[in-house]
Amino acid sequence: MTARTTEAPESGPIASPSDLIDARIRELGDWRGAMLARVRRLIRQADPAVVEEWKWRGVPVWSRAGIICTGETYKAVVKLTFAKGASLEDPSGLFNASLEGNTRRAIDLREVDSINEEALQALVRAAIALNLAKPKR
Repeated sequence: MTARTTEAPESGPIASPSDLIDARIRELGDWRGAMLARVRRLIRQADPAVVEEWKWRGVPVWSRAGIICTGETYKAVVKLTFAKGASLEDPSGLFNASLEGNTRRAIDLREVDSINEEALQALVRAAIALNLAKPKR
């Protein structure tokens, strides 16, 4: 896995996106941090060539030949938003949010939710395959 370098908050030393994601996980310090760490591990295991990025003032992003998904944290959910989710098959029914759009789909994970690890990794691999199959605009 590779990571792009970016500037840390408050004009501090240059930090990699992976370092910033590590810091976010520690900063959350609750079930959301644990959930974000878990989905991050699954994404990285699905394809070691995935690139971690830090965009939009603090959103973890995983990409390979384009954005795969983002990992946003809210009070009640950790939301994995798949950039091209509407174009992906979801036989396990993981997508449970942002279902009405033409492009994105999301998975809202709550504290009590379990993760179908195999299905999530299959979804990540499908998103990568879609990115690799379509030329960038």
